[in-house]
Amino acid sequence: MDRRSDLQSSSNRYWVLFAVCAAGLILPLEYTGPAMALPAIQRDIGGSPVALAWVVNAFALSFGSAVMAAGALADQYGRKRIFCLGIASFSTLSVLVGLAQSLIILDLIRGAQGLAAALTIAGGSAILAQEFSGRARTKAFALLGTAFGLGLAFGPIIAGVLVETLGWRSIFFLGALVGGAAMVIGSIQMRESRDPDARRLDLWGLISFTLFLLLLTFGIMQIPQSGWFSAPVMGMLLTSIVVFICFIRIELTHERAMLDLTLFRYPRFVGVQLLPIATAICFIVLLILLPLRLVGINGMSEISAGATMIALSAPMMVVPLLAALLTRWFSATTLSCGGLLIAAAGLGWLGMLPISTPWFSMLPALLLIGLGTGLPWGLMDDLSISVVPVERAGMATGIFTTTRACGEAICVAASLALLNGLLQYQLQNIAVDTLSAAPDIKTIANSMALGNLDQAMQASQPAGLAMHQLNTAYSKAFRGVVFTLMTITLIAAFVCRLTLSYSKEK
Repeated sequence: MDRRSDLQSSSNRYWVLFAVCAAGLILPLEYTGPAMALPAIQRDIGGSPVALAWVVNAFALSFGSAVMAAGALADQYGRKRIFCLGIASFSTLSVLVGLAQSLIILDLIRGAQGLAAALTIAGGSAILAQEFSGRARTKAFALLGTAFGLGLAFGPIIAGVLVETLGWRSIFFLGALVGGAAMVIGSIQMRESRDPDARRLDLWGLISFTLFLLLLTFGIMQIPQSGWFSAPVMGMLLTSIVVFICFIRIELTHERAMLDLTLFRYPRFVGVQLLPIATAICFIVLLILLPLRLVGINGMSEISAGATMIALSAPMMVVPLLAALLTRWFSATTLSCGGLLIAAAGLGWLGMLPISTPWFSMLPALLLIGLGTGLPWGLMDDLSISVVPVERAGMATGIFTTTRACGEAICVAASLALLNGLLQYQLQNIAVDTLSAAPDIKTIANSMALGNLDQAMQASQPAGLAMHQLNTAYSKAFRGVVFTLMTITLIAAFVCRLTLSYSKEK
């Protein structure tokens, strides 16, 4: 009887793992997939380049700002309840996005989707921490990391096929379908668990952190439009600093803060939080920028561009699981930091390729980036909760996932802003050297940064900018972005190695 009970419990655990991994697959797919569909969305319902960028940014921003609070809610009200509420809401909102007829409405619903995704991933990750332990937990989180990576990476190819065959709205209907299946399985197989010592939600902490993230992201996105030292940019960035200081003060005085700042006294904890920021820089940013370049600038079809992206995403099928197995012989620190070095080498290779490079010449560089990123990807989720007691798993997951989501949102916004700024710089040089009439540089750069070459050409015609000049400007700007990503990845690898190794010696 006991053996039958154990078998039943084991079966339930793996159904739970399946449900959480299904959510971990579809949530990031719904984040990166729409980047491939931006041109199709604009053709269908219109909208400015800035509003179009929020199709991606609204999801990432709301997800990042809410996931820490979602972890606290999971501890307080139950991990199963929060997971099921999150995935049910996500599925419903996916249908509403697919039915949207206005870009503004679509952006608002995408923001709500991010909130639902935060509840889902915080509840699901905490449930895995309760259901599995030891090496089984490492493998479970490696599978979740693999699912999350596959969703992020294969979002472009799946979205490309759907856009060309069924239209851009089908991307979101797919999210509703998979999310609904995960909800049904989870509601049947999951056991309820919570933190008995959980207290009320840190509401003021949540409000101040969300406001900080909004101001910072808006400020970054406004830099190419208004300039670094303009009143709007300086006002938002300085205010974001003030709000962040207020957030820190709130967390230091709250009885049960959603962010335990004392953990940042330990170098190992700091090093772990740097890993998702590094992978956002060397991997996530490319999942957004490359489809815009391949479809909008290089003129590839959505399906062809998505197929090219497989070289970047394919390693995510095996490398995270391989990394978990390699921990028998190598430390997680060595594997993670070594992976970042490999990814940086791939970025350097990619940055040396001109815009006219055939797609197949990009594949080795993309493959190298994917291989390198996959090593820390399969290890950092488990590392993130190893520094706290298991009963605080919801809080630990919230902190780590907040770092990951906020890092992704800010890195993507900053990279788009950097690309836009470098485009303006290159176009300004061309205008000074060769043109008698000043072109509308901001409009041209805005359009090219989001892959709308036709709109950029229309804005260029009055000043006589030629296609080859636009391509030259984009090639130099894109190279500048990639080399910047490479440099930051190298720095992150060094700092992670230093902090993680230091803590082990202690």
